[in-house]
Amino acid sequence: MSEGKLLQNTKGKPMTTTYRTDFYVWTQRQADLLRNEDYADLDLPNLIEEIEALGASERRELKSRLTTILEHMLKLTCEPESRACRKWRRTILTQRITLAEFLRENYTLRSTVADFIPDAYRDARKLAVAGTKCEITAFPTECPWLAAQILDEAFMPTAP
Repeated sequence: MSEGKLLQNTKGKPMTTTYRTDFYVWTQRQADLLRNEDYADLDLPNLIEEIEALGASERRELKSRLTTILEHMLKLTCEPESRACRKWRRTILTQRITLAEFLRENYTLRSTVADFIPDAYRDARKLAVAGTKCEITAFPTECPWLAAQILDEAFMPTAP
């Protein structure tokens, strides 16, 4: 089928109701339609919305993992003698391993890691304060680490 036909037959399809009332059934129906190349019956507006949401979800996951890594890196610099240090190091390594796998599966996001660091770091500072005895002023206002350091499984921050 041509792209023109694919786009012109999607308005007013009854699948919109299923989308709102039984999302799982809707997903299975859309998959079947795609598998069978029955493009005319696809619920394109909602399908497009869901595909865009998937992309946004991947971006949220990247930021979330970076935030967790940065939070625990900050905790290490703030309370290097804490009994929790081993746990924080383990969390950093676990998140880095998971993030590395995530970036292998979503390799184009790798080039955007640095773009996420300012927001992730802002949130990490707040979380680190909540999880330590340190004041927010103990942490630099801007991330002191490069993206390569944040992702490097062998790198661990040291206290200033």
